Amino acid sequence: MALQSLISILFLSFISSSSLLLAQQPYTRATTADCGNADKSSSVLGYTCNGQTPTCQSYLIFRSQPPYNTPSSISSLLSSDPSQLSSINSFSDNETIQTNKQVIVPVNCSCSGQYSQYNSSYSIKSGDSYLIVANDTYQGLSTCQALQAQNRYSPTELIVGMEIRVPLRCACPTRNQSSEGVKYLLSYVVNWGDDVPIVSQRFGVSMQNCLDANGLSLTDSTIHPFTTFLIPLQNPPNISMTIVPPPPSPPPPLPPSPTSGNGSKKTWVFVVISIAAVSLVLIASIISFCIYCRRKKHVPIRSVVELDKDEKPCQKSAVPEELLVGISDIGHVLKVYKFEELELATENFSSRIEGSVYRGVMKGDVAAIKKMNGDASKEIEILKQINHFNLIRLSGICFDGGHWYLVYEYAENGPLSDWIYNRSGSKVLSWTQRVQIAFDVASGLNYLHSFTEPAHVHKDIKSSNILLDGDFRAKIANFSSMRSVEGQEGRFDLTRHIVGTKGYMAPEYLENGLISPKLDVYAFGVVMLEMITGREAVVRWAGGDLMPSEALIALLGEGNAKEKLTEFIDPALEGNYPLDLALNVARLIEWCLKKEAAIRPNMDEIERSLSMTLSTSLTWELSNSSTKFPSFETDTEM
Repeated sequence: MALQSLISILFLSFISSSSLLLAQQPYTRATTADCGNADKSSSVLGYTCNGQTPTCQSYLIFRSQPPYNTPSSISSLLSSDPSQLSSINSFSDNETIQTNKQVIVPVNCSCSGQYSQYNSSYSIKSGDSYLIVANDTYQGLSTCQALQAQNRYSPTELIVGMEIRVPLRCACPTRNQSSEGVKYLLSYVVNWGDDVPIVSQRFGVSMQNCLDANGLSLTDSTIHPFTTFLIPLQNPPNISMTIVPPPPSPPPPLPPSPTSGNGSKKTWVFVVISIAAVSLVLIASIISFCIYCRRKKHVPIRSVVELDKDEKPCQKSAVPEELLVGISDIGHVLKVYKFEELELATENFSSRIEGSVYRGVMKGDVAAIKKMNGDASKEIEILKQINHFNLIRLSGICFDGGHWYLVYEYAENGPLSDWIYNRSGSKVLSWTQRVQIAFDVASGLNYLHSFTEPAHVHKDIKSSNILLDGDFRAKIANFSSMRSVEGQEGRFDLTRHIVGTKGYMAPEYLENGLISPKLDVYAFGVVMLEMITGREAVVRWAGGDLMPSEALIALLGEGNAKEKLTEFIDPALEGNYPLDLALNVARLIEWCLKKEAAIRPNMDEIERSLSMTLSTSLTWELSNSSTKFPSFETDTEM
């Protein structure tokens, strides 16, 4: 391998002047362990958004390590689709993956502000630091500098249970790369003993193209562990690329050294023959490798809408051509189901969750299947531009009989509204769960407002459009009303078509049709109000409609607001909440509900505020964990 690497370097030195691709990104080098060094020239904060498109199909390499050694655990850590991960790596659903096995992880990479990335989230554990999370847990797929920059609190503020955003390093091909046939960029995590010739050969890519993609050269080609190295690919990666070849066998022992002159001549003959044989083997290997690469380029790749010969997609011919083009752009992230599969999974669509949404079980995985009568292209188009842990994930589609069927991840605990308006008392969220849910929704909205280009406004934030998974983590759903806007402070769009739910719509939208991210801020304030009061956005009574928001604003204007607040908070909590934090949340709600849109906070400010509230709530809960809902003593009785 060392000899072959040397020959590769010598050979490439003759052709280095004819680079096929311009540099995609500067390599991070050995700065990833220096958490105080945020030198942007090294891409340590992330790969710059210089791709031909702002979003693209991308791939990561993750090495299986306990406890992240199953498709589900790796997918959970990286916020990826477990079924897609299993499919591309040929894993069974519950397989325990061999330690140090390289796993291909498909992700939808997109521009988040200045940098290309795929967002995941992580709950801080005992002993964690930004460096440990970046280099140990995520193996270098993120950096401590990027974690610090995108979470906006110091390393000393990290506490157990705190949720942090993890920007995973990915990139999209540049225009020059695309013109040369590059369709994907794979983020390979450099391991001990790796060098550019070895990595390039493993993925069947020329060494020069790999150097160019990372801003390196033949005289400056050193790569370091815990860093990502971009691999430009014309076709999606496959499992053959993840197989690390065994070390070469030791050479056979040399014959005993003869003592006579005749023996010396025989030795020279043996040496010459050995050298010739080794040369022939080496030349044959190079020729075989070139033939393999040449053949590999002509292997047909299955389209995202192609199925096996014995499969028939649900009326594929009836799908509009322009939609198929849109679907193909998100590649392996999306699966095309047969209608018969959905019928079987839903027991002939008898497992209704609500409305036109059904529960389905496919290969042991539970999914939510939404039947749509109209055009689903809007939601599909949006999926090409967004990806976040707190946004519900679309995993597959089907088109049959003029209807679209969208297959989403399943949120086991259903909509937030079921827990807020629960009258039986069987569903009660603790104080900390409510703050966690509010933080999750703020994080998802902040991503839409600040980290997509252009910015997106959800336009229909309400408690029934917020779903809770098995761990009571929030997922924003229903993107059919979403709209892109300029996203800059003070900018807005106009519409004459006012749609929404009473009580959640901001005044400027109702009165003048103004659309801006502040529209979601107002609706989010209403949702937070519902969560802490246990009341709906609009309460109907004999005297007409009562808006709890108006009552809260009036309450906070009084001198004894802290004492009065105890009468306002959801009685289902039975007083088990920290009153000072509840008052802070109430004032944040009041800020979100300001009539003038310009005065309301942006989602970044809200997310940071709730992050601190969540951290303090977790500390409070741990110190009061002797009861189901921790008690908090106040001078005022409920």
